[in-house]
Amino acid sequence: MMGKIIFYEDRNFQGRSYETSQDCPDMSSYLSRCHSCRVESGCFMVYDRPNFMGNQYFMRRGEYSDYQRMMGMNDCIRSCRMIPMHKGNFRMRIYERENFGGQMMELMDDCDSIQDRYHMSDCQSCHVLDGHWLMYEQPHYRGRQMYLRPGEYRNFRDMGMGGMGTRFMSMRRIMDNMTM
Repeated sequence: MMGKIIFYEDRNFQGRSYETSQDCPDMSSYLSRCHSCRVESGCFMVYDRPNFMGNQYFMRRGEYSDYQRMMGMNDCIRSCRMIPMHKGNFRMRIYERENFGGQMMELMDDCDSIQDRYHMSDCQSCHVLDGHWLMYEQPHYRGRQMYLRPGEYRNFRDMGMGGMGTRFMSMRRIMDNMTM
C-alpha cells in the first residue's frame, strides 16, 4: 500500500497544500512554508532541509494541525521521504565506533537503551541488513531521530544531520503497528 501525505501552508489544514505519495527532495517550489500536515496512509520522514538533510521527524498516519508546537519544529519542511513498510525480519549491526570499529552487537528487535542492554556507551556506525529503523539520540526513544534503510552507515557525522551529534542510544523498528 502506498503512503500519502498532504502538507498545508497554514495551521489547521488551511492555505495552499501539496500532496505526495513518493519521495520529494525539494518542496520549496510547491509551498513557501508549512504549518500543518495530514498523513492519510503510510509513514514518512520529513526533513528541514532539501535533499533529505537536516533534522528529521517521523510521521505516521494521523493529523498534525500545528506540528510546530507539538514537535518543536520550525516551518521549514523542505523534503520528505516515504518509508516503505517492511514485511519480514529486522536485523541491524551496531558498532561502538565509526567505520564499524569497537564493540559490535546485532539487533533484531527494538532497543530502548544500548547502554543498559549491551553496556555500550555509544553507537557511531551501523549496518542495516533487514528492515527500516529509527535511531534516537537518547535512551527510551527520545531526542532527535534518524531514519535508516538497508545499507552501511560508516560515519553518522557525515550524514547531514544539521549539527546533530553522532551518538545514538536507542533504536526502533518501523512497523505497521508501531506506536510512538
